This record gives sequence, structure tokens and C-alpha cells, in this order.
Amino acid sequence: MKQGHVSFQFYTPLIFAIGLATIPYSFAGEQGLAYVSNQDGAVTVINLDTMEVKGTIDIVANSPRGIGVTADGKWLITANKDDGNVSIVDTSGANTPKHVSIGKNPEFVRVFGDKAYVTYEPSSKSGPPPKPDSKETEKDEDKTPGHIAIVDLKLGQVIRDIIGKPETEGIEFSTDGKKMMVTNESDNSITVHDMNSGELLNIIPVDKYGERPRGIKASPDGKTVVVTLELSDKMLVLNDKFEVLKEIATGKSPYGVSFDRKGERIFVAANKEKSLQVFNAKTFEKIKDIPTGERCWHFSFTPDDQQILLACGKSNEVVVIDANKLEVTKRIVDKDMPWGIVTFPKSMGSIDRP
Repeated sequence: MKQGHVSFQFYTPLIFAIGLATIPYSFAGEQGLAYVSNQDGAVTVINLDTMEVKGTIDIVANSPRGIGVTADGKWLITANKDDGNVSIVDTSGANTPKHVSIGKNPEFVRVFGDKAYVTYEPSSKSGPPPKPDSKETEKDEDKTPGHIAIVDLKLGQVIRDIIGKPETEGIEFSTDGKKMMVTNESDNSITVHDMNSGELLNIIPVDKYGERPRGIKASPDGKTVVVTLELSDKMLVLNDKFEVLKEIATGKSPYGVSFDRKGERIFVAANKEKSLQVFNAKTFEKIKDIPTGERCWHFSFTPDDQQILLACGKSNEVVVIDANKLEVTKRIVDKDMPWGIVTFPKSMGSIDRP
């Protein structure tokens, strides 16, 4: 793909399926909406007032994973693995989705202002990563650099393509909006880039602590950054100078991670532990393990911070958790392998933040 190459594809009018009615998804109740990307389908829409599925959005693309929404709720963005593009969806239903070519295996999306930041992995292979002590890891792992594409949502085009480290994964922004932090799975590193220019500012190797950095989240005050190491069952705590301060043991295969809005607790989706783990953000002591489902990777608080929705891909459900009692209150069936979840209005979560 040439840097900045863009391809638009236009399709038949977007269908919003809510019963027999066609209404804008920008219209929501008091609590708002949750958008869930489904690897084997479209985007599921959940009404947060009722915690019921209100319908689906056809993004006219295949295998959406990463998902984001603009602050005004007007545009929904998905990273579509099989098509190598992103969908830019008008949530009112007034316009058909626009598709912007990115590159092979687009995965994670973060929206900031009128731009979407998308990681994609030209070297990535399907299936789970090899184990740390596997011969396959050393012999076959591709060191082709991953990328971060910056998409201008108003122009509908890639305006910058940043060459990163192998297997770029999660993205987080500094609270001042000047720096972008990226986890690099097979490189076992975190890189820090200038938000606008993409200039590489820092490389933080984590191989002496563990394998496969994936989830990354800054605390609300910007003084702390946490990173999950998927194949080492731990979480790293870094300061605002990106110095590693502490290693925290987690359940098996941690991925999605987030602070709550007050910065008092840290939540970790431990995939193979089948639990959402809760830690004290000051002492880092574990508060509770909340039983969940199969392959639960990403989650989001509701806009009022009272509930948590967790996307569980292999058990085909969205698990609803009371954020105060730390107990499961409901399981919403979603049969198309849910991957990521964000809300409008924006909330804290493993993908997005207010």
C-alpha cells in the first residue's frame, strides 16, 4: 500500500435494523448506547437504559474488530480485518458508510477529535500467538514492522502512516493530547510517538518483564500507565516518564485494561482466567475476581459509571456487571463473536475514554 493511499467504496443505503422501524442511532435514552463490534458480523447496538439489544449496524465490511466513536456521537469507526479497511459510519443513518483502505490486518482503533488512529499488522498471522518458550516463536515470528495509520474523518483519507514496531496493537494517548503510546506484541516493547507528526520519541523494552504487551491505559491524572503482558500473566505499572515501577500478577492471558473514572481502581480482562479482575490503583492489591465468560477481551463502563459491559467473543455474549457491587447482573446474547465495545456518550474502558 502506498502511504496515504485512499479508496472510497459506496454502497446501497445503510440499514439500521430496530424491529420494524428505521431510526437514527444518534437518538438514545438518558444513559446512551453501547456499540459492539462482532468479528463474524456487524455492530450490535445496546440501549443502556434497558440493557437490551436494539438492533445492528451493517458496516458493509467483514470482520470488524477495533471500534471507536466521535465525541459528538456522529461517526462510528470500525477496523475491518478481512477487508483491510476502516468503515466510517454516519450513526444517523443518513449516509452510506465510507471505506478507507488501511493495510493488512487493521486491528485497534482510537478516535481523538476528528481523527482515527488505527494499528495494522502486515506480518500478523491468524490464530493465537506462539508460547514464549516455543521454537516457533524464534524460528517463524515475522519482524516486519507494524503501522499506525492516522485517518482524517472529515476528509475520509489517511493523512499519515507511521511505521512502528512488529505487531502494533493497543493505543493510548497522554492526557495532554501530545503523545501516543503503542504496545508492540512480538517486539515486546512500548513505543511513544508524537501525536501529530508520528515521530518516535521513546522505546520502552519490556522483554525482561514478560511477553506480548497488549492492553494499555493511562490513569485519569496522567501520572500512571498500566500495560498488560498477555503471555506472562502480569500487568506493568509505569510512571509518566515511562519508567517501570511495578509488576503485578494477574490471571491468565490479560488483555483489556482500564482505570475507573476516579482513578481509584484498575480493571483487567483476564481472558483465559475467565474473569474481570479488580485492583486497588494505589496499593495494587487485588480487590476481586468477577467470573465472566469465554475470550472476554474488551469492556466499557456506562457513561454514568454504574455498570460495566464486557464483550466475550467465544461465549457470544456481552456480560453486564454492577460497577459498585462487582457482580454480574445480566448476560446479553450476541452470537457473532463480540470483540470490542465503546459507548456514546464516551466512557472509561479498555478501548475508549471520555
